Amino acid sequence: MPDLLLELFSEEIPARMQVRAAKELERLIVGGLSDRGLLFESIRSFGGPRRLTIAIGGLPGQQSDRVEEKKGPRVGAPEKAIQGFLKSAGVALQQCETRSDEKGKFYVASITRKGRPTTEVLAELIPEAITKLPWPKSMRWGSGTFRWVRPLHSILATFEGEVVSFEIAGLRSGNTTRGHRFHAPDPFEVRHFDDYEKKLRKAFVIIDHAERREIIVNDARQKAFALGMEPVGDEALFDEVAGLVEWPSVLIGTIASEFMELPAEILQLSMRTHQKYLPLRHMGDGRLADRFAVVTNMVAADGGKEIVRGNERVLRPRLSDAKFFWEHDRKRSLESRLPLLKQVVFHARLGSQFDRVRRIVALSGEIARRIGADVGPAERAALLCKSDLTTDVVGEFPELQGVMGRYYALHDGEGEEVATAIFEHYKPAGAADRLPSKPVSMAVALADKLDLLTGLFAAGEKPSGSGDPYALRRAALGVVRIVLENRLRLPLAPLVREHLARFSADNVQIASSETVAGEILSFFVERLEVALRDRGMRHDLIMAVFALSGEDDLVLLVDRVEALKAFLASDDGANLLTGYRRAANILRIEEKKDKASYRGIPESLQQEEERELHAALIHAKVDAAKALTREDFARAMSACARLRAPVDRFFDRVTVNTSDAALRVSRLKLLSQIVETAHQVADFSKIEG
Repeated sequence: MPDLLLELFSEEIPARMQVRAAKELERLIVGGLSDRGLLFESIRSFGGPRRLTIAIGGLPGQQSDRVEEKKGPRVGAPEKAIQGFLKSAGVALQQCETRSDEKGKFYVASITRKGRPTTEVLAELIPEAITKLPWPKSMRWGSGTFRWVRPLHSILATFEGEVVSFEIAGLRSGNTTRGHRFHAPDPFEVRHFDDYEKKLRKAFVIIDHAERREIIVNDARQKAFALGMEPVGDEALFDEVAGLVEWPSVLIGTIASEFMELPAEILQLSMRTHQKYLPLRHMGDGRLADRFAVVTNMVAADGGKEIVRGNERVLRPRLSDAKFFWEHDRKRSLESRLPLLKQVVFHARLGSQFDRVRRIVALSGEIARRIGADVGPAERAALLCKSDLTTDVVGEFPELQGVMGRYYALHDGEGEEVATAIFEHYKPAGAADRLPSKPVSMAVALADKLDLLTGLFAAGEKPSGSGDPYALRRAALGVVRIVLENRLRLPLAPLVREHLARFSADNVQIASSETVAGEILSFFVERLEVALRDRGMRHDLIMAVFALSGEDDLVLLVDRVEALKAFLASDDGANLLTGYRRAANILRIEEKKDKASYRGIPESLQQEEERELHAALIHAKVDAAKALTREDFARAMSACARLRAPVDRFFDRVTVNTSDAALRVSRLKLLSQIVETAHQVADFSKIEG
């Protein structure tokens, strides 16, 4: 069957936009074909530095004739409405049929639309798709109003080997394209996709992004391996450089020895950020090597020697700047930079980074005391943790905040524990990032995140919907991970309330400390749900525990949830849940009907089953309370499990709504005791299913 080939040839498209743009163009064209009743067998899309390509196979040569049904007015409707319908449908009344629904009879017109040649449909569809193609940024050029990511040079559009003729942005579609900018710049004709792909490859162009990326990865690995090295893993950089070249080739350059004293992180970022070079490291010990891989778009007659020399020359001033920053920064200690933080605004309502540091120091000391970390190093690390924000290196490479703080701290003679805490206090930076490794680091990392959350919630900057400009969800999830994975016994409520008082002392206006504290704790519980999903934990169990206990010790909260999960998985737990629901439902209905509360101790116990249940409830309540005091949640659940048999017998043999009013009240109070006892371990009403 026939195929369609479409190529949009332009100036260089930013690498990060290419693949997504090709997929968006594919989506728009597929949608247009589907809307017009044109089916196909296959579709492929390609994105590259100078072209987006779509290849569709198995398109029919013509649209099928289509019969469309159009619903009209009711039989007996005003003549004007009926005539308007007939005119819009292009039929006579005799050609319409009548159908019925629950509202009566109405007219239906069947309209036959004859299929058009596919070429004609494509000439209408493709310009529409090109115009609608979304770009993060676009531009106009010349005197026209058409916007695209970069100026378009030509449009290739063929179907069955013939040109699909249309015009857009002053360009007339054709059947010609161009190859590599330098190696094959002259235009040439193509008819089909196979012809197109083969001729472009001969013209030094590989259209498939995945193939270009694979060539770069393999070439870089092989050439590095020959030197006993390997590329530093950076999947995003491989993706980006694959979007910068049409005919990739990897060359190896050398870093001048005078720059190898720079921290590896500075060297790597200088090469990646500014030049898109691939750093190499030694395979044995992982040390950064004095080599880099550069991806070129040229086939050089001299094997690339001149290209390598040119890239080495380009890299030298970049690294010279970095070396100057590095040496200049070390002339001042981190502590001497503290006054400079007064000039760095953290938030308009929350003051400067200097104000923030003071709060983090106080909070770090408090957390360190609670988790058994050394208070002195924790407060010292907190004092210095933001000072590297004022350094030249971090000004040039913001990604290195914390990393450079550690280097400068060690240079200043600070202890390893303090330097590590400065580096690790930003961690974890994401779900896959590692956690702080030492108690002092944990204390400072927790203080930093709690200060961020507390301050911004107090300032009214809490996340809404998908908007989270200050990454507060990530910060809260970081707190949850640090606490749970290290089993830190750290009740959050008092820490949050005490820290809110520090903001008040700094004259930060807070509407209600209790309200803000409650919002923050609820926010943590939401993040806890996210953290526990991978453990197969249900959100309703978390809420069942949190609703009644108000537990703010995350470790205890999770332990209680785990115990509840195991309890409900047992027969005793499942049956007790059924009995609880029956008791709670009866109690709720009767209290609503009587407009009364039946909480309290039952006064009259006539049947053996009542007395048995009452005694069991007393023992269960006492045993559960003792177990909870010892934080033995499994035993607390076990105490409740012993209620299963007496609860079952009670409901089997006792009538709650008896005609004896006093006896009815006593039995309703007994139901309230079932609910109250169960609520010692969790709010069973929150449990779903």
